[in-house]
Amino acid sequence: MALDVGIVGPPGSGKTTLFTALTGVRPEGYGTPHVGVAPIADDRLPQVAEVVGSAKQTPATIRLIDVPGTTAAQLGGVRRADALLAVVRDEGELPSVELELLVADRDHLERRLERVRKEAKSGDPKLRAEVETLERLLAHIDDERPLREWPGELPAELEPLTTKPLIPIVNGPGGADLALEAELRDLPPEEAAQFRNGGSSALEEVVRQLASVLDLVTFFTAGDKEARAWSLRSGRTALDAAESIHSDMARGFIRCEVIRWDDLVAAGSHAEAARRGLQRLEGKQYVVADGDVLNIRFNV
Repeated sequence: MALDVGIVGPPGSGKTTLFTALTGVRPEGYGTPHVGVAPIADDRLPQVAEVVGSAKQTPATIRLIDVPGTTAAQLGGVRRADALLAVVRDEGELPSVELELLVADRDHLERRLERVRKEAKSGDPKLRAEVETLERLLAHIDDERPLREWPGELPAELEPLTTKPLIPIVNGPGGADLALEAELRDLPPEEAAQFRNGGSSALEEVVRQLASVLDLVTFFTAGDKEARAWSLRSGRTALDAAESIHSDMARGFIRCEVIRWDDLVAAGSHAEAARRGLQRLEGKQYVVADGDVLNIRFNV
């Protein structure tokens, strides 16, 4: 399952240009969210694919949602995102973006409070307790404090914006040249590097920051037809990995064969890795590590 990442920022900051630079899609029209998928480059994937003899390589992906503005209704389109990218022309614009997110959360809270107050007239103690919590949360926001600073537990239904990791991207001097990156998106990596004077894309650092703030690990699956990279939250299990691939795989999970990607590359094949004792069997509760190559056995 791809990660969801929202792109926010003031009008004209370059949000859609970043969307194009990351996805290769040039949207037409304005006023509706743009949705696309961006690959996560990983130089381990081709090495795993070569050893296994995979006909196809598929990188892990990020699902991007570029919202057209900063009204509360428009920002509602990224409430379920795992993180937000804030595109600004300079660092001085970032506080205004944060304020827009705060205002959107206030609007969202106020509408929920109004609805729950009506429902609480039934006398349900849980609803009355939620009304009290929402009133305190509203006062917290009115003090211009984001909900990430709330000391208690938030109602699960809120999906607040101001608790999400917010990664600023400066589009301009001292930051990334998003227009250039969008133009270079379709060039072969070697040609694109020449335009960057041999350097790497500034967007690679964006992906690294996302992986860091979301505490992600990458695992691989590899066979004759395809070698594929997958993203998973750190601390998740082999069963979670199976679920991220396909629900049937999780439902029929039997066991998982695990080998480190570099052990597999050094051995030259799964068979040789097994002969050397580098491959092991793990159960549902095995915690997946970054760089694991998994072969999940299942039966539905």
